[in-house]
Amino acid sequence: MHANINLRSRFAEAVSRNDEDIDLAEAALLMARDQYPNLNAAHYLEILDDIAQMVRPATAPMRSPRDVILALNGIVFLELGFRGNTENYYDPRNSYLNDVLDRRLGIPITLSVVYMEVARRIGFQLHGVGMPGHFIVKHCAQPTEIFIDPFNAGRVMDERDCANLLAEMSGGKVQIRPEHLAAATKRQILIRMLANLLRIYVEGADYNRALSAVEWILLIEPDSPEYTRERGLLLASTGRPNLALEELERYLRLYPAAPEAETIREQMKKIRQMRARLN
Repeated sequence: MHANINLRSRFAEAVSRNDEDIDLAEAALLMARDQYPNLNAAHYLEILDDIAQMVRPATAPMRSPRDVILALNGIVFLELGFRGNTENYYDPRNSYLNDVLDRRLGIPITLSVVYMEVARRIGFQLHGVGMPGHFIVKHCAQPTEIFIDPFNAGRVMDERDCANLLAEMSGGKVQIRPEHLAAATKRQILIRMLANLLRIYVEGADYNRALSAVEWILLIEPDSPEYTRERGLLLASTGRPNLALEELERYLRLYPAAPEAETIREQMKKIRQMRARLN
């Protein structure tokens, strides 16, 4: 327990820095230690360093950003074989950076983190882009931005390609908007990684792991009404009614005009009844 508290305090400190000063890989590995207590973060940071060492000579003679990207793709995807896990997309291991580096399998956001971290080590700046339902990266070149899809072997795209991808993934229900292609902050990337795990664990009825995921999100965004509510409901699901009621009361204070406020009050009534039966 003390080790876990120390781990969370280290993570809270890591994500409290100015966004540009957050070490994304280091923070992601701290998150992973919640499930892998013996994880050696230095080992995985060395793997990223080693990949960058492989990429550096291949990109050194390159002059255009597009050439650098193609050289990066040649090492990361062709030579090392990193790829999207299309066979078992919802395997939680796809969301832990250590597993992604070990297995060379991941989902869009974790493959993007690997790609961005390798690029950063060779001095090539990339930003995450949190499109609805699919995470990509971009390089802010002139005159237009270059978009890259690490889940699909580093496919190079323009804005029209991104619009087509979003339309295809949403069955035409979502049209591209400028904010969909905005650069994501490192905090937003970490929250999205944890939110993926939260959904996986909730759908698998693994409520203790789901609770842990939401508590890590709240270390980044302590006053999030959405995740405060989620924590309250998960506390109830894991048999902690008093804490659940405290958290749901806090949610209603944070978001008094919530459309689902009445539903939450009904839920709180059921939790009190459950608590009375237990007593």
